[in-house]
Amino acid sequence: MGIQKSLGGKSMLPIVLLAMVCATGGCNPHGWKLWDSYSTRFIDAQGRVFDPQGDQHTTSEGQAYAMFFALAGNDRAHFDRVLNWTQQNLAGGDLQTHLPAWLWGKTQDGAWKTLDTNPASDADIWMAYTLVEAGRLWNNPQYANLGRKLMEQIAKSEVGNLPGFGVMLIPGPTGFQHDQTWTLNPSYLPVFIFERFGKIDPAGPWKQIALNIPRILEASARHGYAMDWVDYFPGDGFYPVPEQRPGSKDSDGPGGGYDAIRVYLWAGMLDDSRGARTNLVNEVPGMSGYLADHDAPPEKVSDQGIPMAQAGPVGFSAALLPYLSAFPSGSKISAQQMIRMNLMKDEATGLYGKDLNYYDQNLALFATGFLDGRFRFGPGGELKVEWKRR
Repeated sequence: MGIQKSLGGKSMLPIVLLAMVCATGGCNPHGWKLWDSYSTRFIDAQGRVFDPQGDQHTTSEGQAYAMFFALAGNDRAHFDRVLNWTQQNLAGGDLQTHLPAWLWGKTQDGAWKTLDTNPASDADIWMAYTLVEAGRLWNNPQYANLGRKLMEQIAKSEVGNLPGFGVMLIPGPTGFQHDQTWTLNPSYLPVFIFERFGKIDPAGPWKQIALNIPRILEASARHGYAMDWVDYFPGDGFYPVPEQRPGSKDSDGPGGGYDAIRVYLWAGMLDDSRGARTNLVNEVPGMSGYLADHDAPPEKVSDQGIPMAQAGPVGFSAALLPYLSAFPSGSKISAQQMIRMNLMKDEATGLYGKDLNYYDQNLALFATGFLDGRFRFGPGGELKVEWKRR
């Protein structure tokens, strides 16, 4: 890979890694240029996060992620605008009693409104988590109370007990149980969020969900690769879904792609003081092995666990950086992905990729923010932010 030359008998790898972290937005004194660039391009004045390549539509996921990045960056103004827009437009004016609708955009007759009222539980857990942590970090009980109300709704509407398996987060209130089959999305399951929920609400289902997440990855991965969507058959196990799910970012059928890439990201950001991160990434070691011999992660892995030839976008390289740091040989592979990110960075905007794709920037914000030390997740899932340590 051309990065293992020596200088005076010493490896240059640590120097190269440091240079690449700086080039991808690291070496953080305080400001967060990537978040500034992202919020300028993808968040309007009202607090709506929009996808320019998706007909300007808005998802609850995008709103929840933006709230998290605003909290991690101590950007209270953006946090409040995004929260207020979400509450007014996706939750009927009241997040205390309504989970946010997952999709908002322009109808065929030109009206802008909710396009799909069914909530998405990945957005809901991120929003609830961010609110309770904002309440703690900004000393604002109103945020924390709102987050707890969301947790109550999630527990009531988006948690199920899978026969023969146990308690698990369901992707949404409706449409994911079919007779005796349940459809799940492994990328909706960051362990640290459920660990934190378990501390806040010890009587809730959260601790059991956290314990069951490694079991799902172990049972549903194919040759060490995470899948986007899986069906659970009681008494039989987990299988990749046989068709593309509505709203999925993937375009070529079942397997692992634009959803599954977050499985590696969440696993890599888990606190490892108890060996939890190591155990979790060992359930999905496929990407680490693949990148030992390839310059870029695959855009798609088949439902049989076979990587396809097409390289994934730059956001995939970013998402894998925390994950790769958990492997003994990860530094060498990480450096290659950092080089790829740097080569695909738009210096004019500070964003990544030729098309400045919205989803790529979200993955990069999570990964580089974590690597910069802007935020960490503690052993109980609590959010630790750099601006509190200054």
